Amino acid sequence: MYIVIPAYCPDEKLFGVIDGLTGENNRFIVVDDGSGESYAPIFRKLEKDYSDRVQVIHHSLNRGKGHAMKTAFELIERIAPEDEGIITVDADGQHLARDAQKVIAAWQASPDSLVIGGRHFTGKVPFKSKWGNGFTRTVFAITTGVRVYDTQTGLRAFSVKRVHEMLSVKGERYDFEIAQLLYCVKQHIEILEVPIETVYIEGNRSSHFRVFRDSWLINKMIIGFILSSFSSFLVDYGLLLTLAQVFNSLKSTVTVAPDEFRIPLFGMLVDTHLVALIIARTVSSTLNFILNRNIVFKQGSRTAILRFYLVILLMMAANYGLLTLVANNNGLPLSIAQLVVQAALYPFSFLLQRKFVFREKNKAEKMIG
Repeated sequence: MYIVIPAYCPDEKLFGVIDGLTGENNRFIVVDDGSGESYAPIFRKLEKDYSDRVQVIHHSLNRGKGHAMKTAFELIERIAPEDEGIITVDADGQHLARDAQKVIAAWQASPDSLVIGGRHFTGKVPFKSKWGNGFTRTVFAITTGVRVYDTQTGLRAFSVKRVHEMLSVKGERYDFEIAQLLYCVKQHIEILEVPIETVYIEGNRSSHFRVFRDSWLINKMIIGFILSSFSSFLVDYGLLLTLAQVFNSLKSTVTVAPDEFRIPLFGMLVDTHLVALIIARTVSSTLNFILNRNIVFKQGSRTAILRFYLVILLMMAANYGLLTLVANNNGLPLSIAQLVVQAALYPFSFLLQRKFVFREKNKAEKMIG
């Protein structure tokens, strides 16, 4: 097992982490992430007294936790066989050896998965940790449909064969860990969460987590997903109202009932609401896909795209049916009727996305007890 420890300004607890996990087949890669000369004695001691099992890599400048882990992953990719495992452990002693062993055992039983050690934040928990994890956990569940209790845990294990994928994940600091989870959900990589003990030493004083800056880094991808969806909704809603008004005012448009209009197309009289809806949904769904692929996730699956557009067609048909019922038959203005219909259809759209569009191996909510 390759044990990766990103270390920025560590103290003597780092030696305890290594001593607790020392085993016959365990190899340690410690990355000094620009700690500076004041901490050089700790790393010199590692290189001298632990040389048989620890390799130290030095960054001249602090480049962030995510970048430090990627430095170790690059080395492992060159030297390790694909059937080996990697576990990342924090340097401050907050991951107990017995919990790390539980995560390793869970990975050995399911080597294709990403296994994480999930804290349940019992007892006295520092505000910045409790608030940060709670907010991210909630937003992550809402936007992905996947429940991961501890989205910020640094105790994680996966196979060496996934190193190339993990190196492609965006994020150089604490944002790498949430981006890794989002990548696994998007690529249908199973996430197994093993309950571990919540440990905060000296009120978590040794943590280098900055509440506002790092919370933004962690959540910006999730927030981007929300903004992408909301932007697409605004485009869809605005285009529907605008185009319906335009089509209703054309000279060729036929009035068949109060507030109900037909436009001649292909030898037929077609409801102006239907034409406007088709155009608006085509534009908004394309925008949503482009934003998610190029800005939010920066990747996409061809088979998922086909299923995505099948869902779009189904939801558009349902949207039109309900819109006809609410607007034409009950006399509600189109602007209000569309909001009512969208609110009613959203849960079904969400379930279809989870169960159909991203159905393969999407078991990230599994918890090992």
